[in-house]
This record gives sequence, C-alpha cells and structure tokens, in this order.
Amino acid sequence: MRKLNSTMVIAVDHGYGNIKTVNTVTPTGITAYDTEPTFTGDILQYSGKFYRIGEGHKPFLSDKTMDEDFYVLNLAAIAKELDIEGITTADVHIAAGLPLTWVKTQREEFRKYLTKNSKVKFAFRDKQYNIKIVGASVYPQGYTAVIDRLSEMIGVNMLADIGNGTMNVMYINNKKPVESKCFTEKLGVNQCVIKASGMVLDRFGTILDETIIEQMIRTGTADIGEKYLDCITDAIKEYSSYIFETLRKYEYDSELMRLYITGGGATLIKHFGEYDENRVTIIEDICAAAKGYEILAYNALLREQEQPKKPAKPKTDKKTDVPTENNDISENTTEEVSNNADGQSDKPSTES
Repeated sequence: MRKLNSTMVIAVDHGYGNIKTVNTVTPTGITAYDTEPTFTGDILQYSGKFYRIGEGHKPFLSDKTMDEDFYVLNLAAIAKELDIEGITTADVHIAAGLPLTWVKTQREEFRKYLTKNSKVKFAFRDKQYNIKIVGASVYPQGYTAVIDRLSEMIGVNMLADIGNGTMNVMYINNKKPVESKCFTEKLGVNQCVIKASGMVLDRFGTILDETIIEQMIRTGTADIGEKYLDCITDAIKEYSSYIFETLRKYEYDSELMRLYITGGGATLIKHFGEYDENRVTIIEDICAAAKGYEILAYNALLREQEQPKKPAKPKTDKKTDVPTENNDISENTTEEVSNNADGQSDKPSTES
C-alpha cells in the first residue's frame, strides 16, 4: 500500500485461487450466511450478510463481475492491507488486473464493478471499516509481475503467467510487450489439481484432499505415503509437460527466446518441470503482479497530480467545424501500460 496525499493506493490481484495484495495472500473461498457463523475467523459482515473468507477456492468464471463474490473478497483484501497500518478509515484507489486478452473488453465493467459504491461500511475480523473508493485502475495480468525486469528483456522473450484458472501468454520483445501476441488459455493450476485427484481416485479408489496437492505444488513434496506421492508426482509432471506443449503451440522455442514464468503455477514448473534453468526464469513471488499494479497506479496518479490542468478542447467535425460528442474510451493497450500510460484515475459511480 502506498499513500498519495490522503489516498491509499491498494493493489488487489483477483485470482481464481487466491486474492493477493502486496503483503497478503488469501484463498478465494467464500461462503455467505444470513446469521453470524458459529466459529470465528476471517468473517466479513457487509450489507446485512456474513461471509466466511478463505476456505477453498472460487470456481472459474469468465467474467468476474457475474456475482458479488469478487466484490466482497476485494473488501477483505483492502481490510487486510489497512489493518497492517492500523487504519480503519481511508480513501482508497484500487489497482487491479484482468487476464491479458480480456482487458480491452472487460476493463470498464470491472472498474465500474469495483467502484460501484463510493462509500462502503463493513466489518472484518470484528473491526469496523469505513472506506471511500475514489477510483480504480485495471492492468493486464502477468505483465505487471515483470515490470522490474524489463531492462533485461533484450531480444525475444515469452511470459507465461500461470494462475489458478487461466494461463496468460505474452511476447515481450526488446523490453516492449507485443499486443498482437497475447493469449489466454483456460489452463490454470486448478486443472492440475483435478488431474492429480482423478489419477489417485483411478489408481487407489481414494478421494484426496486437494490441500495435499496444493502443498506439493508449492513445496515439491508432502507428508503422505510413497505410492500416493509417486502418483501425484506423475500427474503434476504430465501437467507440466502439457504447459510446455501449449507454449510451443504459440511458437515457444527455448533456443530462440527466454521464458519467464510467474503466478501460482511458477513453483509447479520449478519443482516438476523439465526446462533449461539458464534460459527460464521462475518468479516465485505470488504477490509480484499486485506489486506491479501498485507501482503503475501510484506513478500514474502522481503524474496526473503533477500535470497542470488544461481546459478540455471539444472535438470538431473537420468538414463542418462543429463540436462533436466525445465518445472515446481510453483502452490502455498493453504497450501503453509498459510506458505507465494507463493510470487514469476514474471516479466511481454514484454513491449507494
């Protein structure tokens, strides 16, 4: 979290497996209750309901605005960041992201979704929060995780951001992302978990707790019997091979380019993948994308503050010299983001 005047810039990476901020990681599981749950924990109270946060993972949705879950999870993420500083009242600018190929079509709706209530009161972990959402910036996922490494990306480079629900692929050539070579595959870590669970069930007739597989993905091993360990290892290695097969579909060639792997699946490739360590960089920091969102949003807001305000000039029709309605929407192409050009500080919609 960074402070600019009275505004707190808080980055939230809305993953399908985990909600990440610069300093926190929370599983996206969310359960709603009409009355207060019996057991304490990460309980958020908002709009007359109680929500238990962090148990399990949210199912994949191609549009994160389809229900209220990511909005509530976003409030919990903000509360966790504010709690680190001992703050319960704040003006907040949200820095968030979407999969690479969804940014252009979903950015505005996602921004409206995050800022739909300009003033929000809620409770989290028995603390009352009173926040004002003053704006939101939305960036391409994955790319922000490597903005601190752009200086080393000479020549042709491929970025693979492996999340829980999707894998985003992007070319970055001579430090600049190539917008025409951005791809999103529904090939996240969750597919690996499903594969491993199915393989254990087929071989041994045993229903496996998914946390065991997740632990193996994170650490490379788990405290379980050898036959189960071998079975899960086989499944994860097969999945890892399929990741590289998919990358080759997008013309990945280890001899012609360098590969950067980020997201929750980075540790999976580190522990179970077959790759040339001299030409593949594994970024294990699961909060790397959120850190990138925060840097871009803060810098953009800072530039906006420092620029002198100029009166807007109405567009005119070249033939009639008559002012025309300005219907332009800032699209922030991926290349523009590399130059920190998104940063618009959109005001939220009307208060509710």
